[in-house]
Amino acid sequence: MFNNNDRESTAPVDVGETYEVTIEDLAREGDGIARVEGFVIFVPDTQVGDTVNIKITRVLRKFGFAEKEE
Repeated sequence: MFNNNDRESTAPVDVGETYEVTIEDLAREGDGIARVEGFVIFVPDTQVGDTVNIKITRVLRKFGFAEKEE
């Protein structure tokens, strides 16, 4: 019944959407952490304090991934 590709409809973001966010923290792997309506988004190649435009690339149940838009 559980499918890894499923996501809860409560995620406030969808793949392909763009946002301007500020990186609040760094993950252990070094990715920046931003939040959209409290929902955690991991953004590679960013530093704490960066304000960047991002595009959502993947949404999971409790967090998502995005890439910086140049």
